[in-house]
Amino acid sequence: MPMPEIMTGKFAPLRLVMWPPSSLRIVDWNINRGQQLPGIIDFLSGTNADILILQEVDINARRTHRLNIAEEIARKLQMDYVFGREFEELAQGSKASPAYHGQAILAKWPISNPRLIRFSRQSHFWEPRWFLPRIEPFQERLGGRIALVAEINVAGSKLLTYSLHLESRANDQLRLSQVEEVLADAARQDPRCPLVIAGDLNLDASKDRAAMAFATAGFQDAIAAPRTPTTTARGLFEAGRRIDWAFVRGPIRADSGRVHNQVKASDHYPVSFILSASRG
Repeated sequence: MPMPEIMTGKFAPLRLVMWPPSSLRIVDWNINRGQQLPGIIDFLSGTNADILILQEVDINARRTHRLNIAEEIARKLQMDYVFGREFEELAQGSKASPAYHGQAILAKWPISNPRLIRFSRQSHFWEPRWFLPRIEPFQERLGGRIALVAEINVAGSKLLTYSLHLESRANDQLRLSQVEEVLADAARQDPRCPLVIAGDLNLDASKDRAAMAFATAGFQDAIAAPRTPTTTARGLFEAGRRIDWAFVRGPIRADSGRVHNQVKASDHYPVSFILSASRG
């Protein structure tokens, strides 16, 4: 039986808190399937983050030892989690034991109403073709790019979070159409509700149409470090790129945004920020 589009797990201890905390620490990270899981958990444990927004998360894949990566992290850090299925990884599983790949949101607080935005425009680059063998270099998949959306109940206050992974094998025009679907969904939400959009956008969101789209929709950059790469260098002559972003909207502000470019547990660097109520 194929797994459902959304999986959840509860490992956070019960919190008897009457009032929301004054601030929340949030980490966004493309964890490269979780292939360096001990290093990933070590860094995330040290941040003491309240909310994790993750991309490229494996379930039952050969390359990650058949583990449910989101559940492993949630169990170790005592957090609840929700996983959204993006692709079935045909080269990483079998008919009897399929492998999956997607996004996850983890929190020390209860998570509710998870759902997917499966983008209407896809590149179709990953679709299986009869003439290609099902081996890792070809990375054949079933599915398509998504945004995972979930509500986090922080002591009675709701925070809406989006974990994005936009298409890598396409142009910015297609990626911008995927951004616009997310922003259209956000526009339908209560403007008084704090909202975070974060993830691997595979584009520079500080430029041109992307920057204008987020600004017009009322979002602010949570990291504010446009020249700092969020990916490792691919070679001697190819520097890292700034493609991982986080944006916030509502009666909140983001402070202390940074790129943790000393962390080597993925081909992307984690980004983090502190979320608190806006002044005034």
